[in-house]
Amino acid sequence: MKLDLHVHSTASDGVCSPENVVERAVAGGLDAIALTDHDTVAGVEQARRAARGRPIDVIAGAELSSTFRGEDVHVLGYFLDVESPALAAQHRRGLERRAARMKEMRERLAAQGVTVTRRQVDAQRGSTDVAPARPHLARALVEAGHAASVRDAFARLIGDGCPAYVPTQVATPEEVIGVILAAGGIPVWAHPPASLLEELLPRLLDVGLMGLEVYRPPGRSASPAALRKIARREGLLVTGGSDWHGPAGGFELGDFFVTADEVASFLEAGGM
Repeated sequence: MKLDLHVHSTASDGVCSPENVVERAVAGGLDAIALTDHDTVAGVEQARRAARGRPIDVIAGAELSSTFRGEDVHVLGYFLDVESPALAAQHRRGLERRAARMKEMRERLAAQGVTVTRRQVDAQRGSTDVAPARPHLARALVEAGHAASVRDAFARLIGDGCPAYVPTQVATPEEVIGVILAAGGIPVWAHPPASLLEELLPRLLDVGLMGLEVYRPPGRSASPAALRKIARREGLLVTGGSDWHGPAGGFELGDFFVTADEVASFLEAGGM
């Protein structure tokens, strides 16, 4: 069984619709995906409808945004109740904060002589229900001729540490774990940065963190061996995923996957 437990769609900052995500996942030989859009489960039912009659399962997920000491911390929620009021409130907070953040980032870019309008960013979102995110801004920068590619836009202009970068600041990590638990889900720390692991992990364990995202495409996270060791030490579940936003990232759905054996305890906890 092949799974990708970290996939995005146009419900947040991916480039493919939930239906097309399912089509590509089936074409890539995946048996299950988790749709984990930022601060929303809006695409889950669309993906599940597209999966009916096909050899693939869709896990209801979301990647919730938080900030710790000025650094973004993302927590994945799995097996969520998509009707949860707590998730709906998180989505509203995400829309409001990300809109303010996008305005500030555009202002910081303008101060560097790089002009991109709100309309240009909105054209990349596709819907006002989709919170504006850095990939939307990156694509707008490419369209406006300020960057050669999305990767170039992040590297020079809007990536972590760049002058135009602004943290998301939607909530604290403890708060988003509470949202996931309130929605009946399993909270898993997404791509945990090595710089924060030892300091932040005890705090997250105290409020109910249940897992770590261990397996990622090569070079995209701390050492899987080190993360597995920490997960064993703390009795945490192990997950893995590509953080796929679309084929422009250089790989297709199914190029990276985890096996059922690698994430067996997680699947059991979710009732699969």
